[in-house]
Amino acid sequence: MNYLLDKFLQYIKIDTTSDETSETCPSTKIQLNLAKIILEDMQALGLEDISLDENGYIMGTLPSNCDKSIPTVGFIAHMDTAPSFNGTNVNPQIIKDYNGENITLNKEKNIHMTIKDFPELKNYTGQDLIVTDGTTLLGADDKAGIVEILTAIKYLKEHPEIKHGEIRIGFTPDEEIGRGANLFDVKKFNAQFAYTVDGGAIGELEYENFNAASGKIKIQGRNIHPGSAKNKMINSLLLGMELNSMLPVDQRPEYTEGYEGFFLLCDMHGDVENTQMDYIIRDHSMEKFNQKKELLIKTVEYLQEKYKDATIELEIKDSYFNMREKIEPVYHIIELAKKSMEEVGITPNIKPIRGGTDGARLSFEGLPCPNLFTGGHNFHGKFEYIPIQSMEKSVELIVKIVENLTK
Repeated sequence: MNYLLDKFLQYIKIDTTSDETSETCPSTKIQLNLAKIILEDMQALGLEDISLDENGYIMGTLPSNCDKSIPTVGFIAHMDTAPSFNGTNVNPQIIKDYNGENITLNKEKNIHMTIKDFPELKNYTGQDLIVTDGTTLLGADDKAGIVEILTAIKYLKEHPEIKHGEIRIGFTPDEEIGRGANLFDVKKFNAQFAYTVDGGAIGELEYENFNAASGKIKIQGRNIHPGSAKNKMINSLLLGMELNSMLPVDQRPEYTEGYEGFFLLCDMHGDVENTQMDYIIRDHSMEKFNQKKELLIKTVEYLQEKYKDATIELEIKDSYFNMREKIEPVYHIIELAKKSMEEVGITPNIKPIRGGTDGARLSFEGLPCPNLFTGGHNFHGKFEYIPIQSMEKSVELIVKIVENLTK
């Protein structure tokens, strides 16, 4: 598995942070730096039909090596890392034979990953962990998925005795800002179904995700010198605070789990005159999802009526929907992944995604696409880590899935 580790360490050091404020695709040109390297690596593996388009989408094919008629399966991962945390100058550390205790990520800055905060670390005692230096994210989301797919392809090329059908692989830009599937050419990809390799801990198998929307609120108040502000000033910041306080406290991310949805105030900035607030809205249930959007609308309407001299504007945009309805009619692809996990010694953990993947959008575009684990933890922050042994198991799983498709 030297290839797996070497490629992962190479890829994560390449900054591929996406940018939701950009209108281009990819949203940042730096993603193409990694795309070009991946393209070269795919060529070195001897894949066919390799392409990198102007928007940063990569595709390639491992042809079938048997005479059976076997459905074409795809494996998909994304190149960008989340803009929510620093992805520049990633400096990974490898902790060999982890002792099950607290981990010092950065002694100089006094940054520690503790068992108290992350008790699941204990599950990896004796394994080898790749961690950050406490100043950046790691990038396992989703560069781990990319290298796991490529390593599985390399293994299949080197072991022709393992019979398989045609395998399509695809790597996308801008997944972290919700655009990974925007320009993905499902017809060109030409697979009957696929798996995104973009999940978390070992064993995760997911075919349900949030319904998702964004809400942008603009509040225009009235700024008056505070010495003469009585009955004249309208403080837009305070209106924003009042608005947020009217949303249910128990429907914030920090108080929810499982199938429970939430409102998240992602950003709020402004002054007395003008304030902007950015929300994301999430729920697995379409009924509850729509109720949340309606509550936000009603809250804005109430405050607009209360503060007639202010202007409060709300724009809600749907982002993606729960792919469950598209996967259930082809549930055999979940059974295939579950059976393959069990055969390589992995305990399947079928659970809803408290987020979304490219696969959600692709499933609605005709490519059923549940999600497999990468092995990573604590994505999008300085405490991100991944056990090497979990990555190796991901490779085994991909190989076993394509092998079991022939049976």
